[in-house]
Amino acid sequence: MSAPASSGSRLLALQQASVRLGAGAQRPALSVVTLTVHAGERIALVGPNGSGKSTLLRCLHGLQPLANGQRELAPGVRMAMLFQRPYLLRLSVRHNLQLGLWMAGLPWAQTRQRALQALARAELSDLAERPARALSGGQQQRVALARAWALQPDIWLLDEPTASLDPHAKREVEALIRAFGDEPAAPGRWPATLVFASHNLGQVKRLASRVICLDAGRVLADLPVHEFFNPDLLDAQSPQASAFVKGETP
Repeated sequence: MSAPASSGSRLLALQQASVRLGAGAQRPALSVVTLTVHAGERIALVGPNGSGKSTLLRCLHGLQPLANGQRELAPGVRMAMLFQRPYLLRLSVRHNLQLGLWMAGLPWAQTRQRALQALARAELSDLAERPARALSGGQQQRVALARAWALQPDIWLLDEPTASLDPHAKREVEALIRAFGDEPAAPGRWPATLVFASHNLGQVKRLASRVICLDAGRVLADLPVHEFFNPDLLDAQSPQASAFVKGETP
């Protein structure tokens, strides 16, 4: 790491990023997006279905190639990405975590202890030997969060992690996300940074410090959360984003 880890450090950026999808890559999914992610931020991505939230998360992670523009990642930054429906192998919960750690480069002999530590942190120790795919949706998402926590990421990228869950499971998963995000940084690491997509504006108010509103692959607004939910300020910056918040987007 070239500089001391601290809150506010620039970790990740997109410069004039554009993505095209579909046959012949003709459909614009992101159009000239520029943004910077700093250590310790809690960034919510909001917007209508198809606005580019998932594509933006994939670009930030490096999973989605850019048609134009650049992605810049600070040296030594570790990332983890969780999807709306977590992918779990036909193994026990513990072995799902151990395999993730092994694939990240940890010797297999060291993976068991770390996996059990992660499950204990997520209050899932009693499920360690259960088949991962037999769990409820909320339990599976918490296992996926524990698997990510075991890797000690600096940046968490979350694609609507509570969208398909019942209200009780939503609360449990959201509480775990908050707990992981609030953990003190390990020595020499940056404070946890969250970038998450959500349709739940209440959740955005509870978790986010900054909100980016997208539509048709373009950024309509990028504001601190208290300004984004101030109708006068938002309407002045972006009537389209204001219409989305009011539920008036076509």
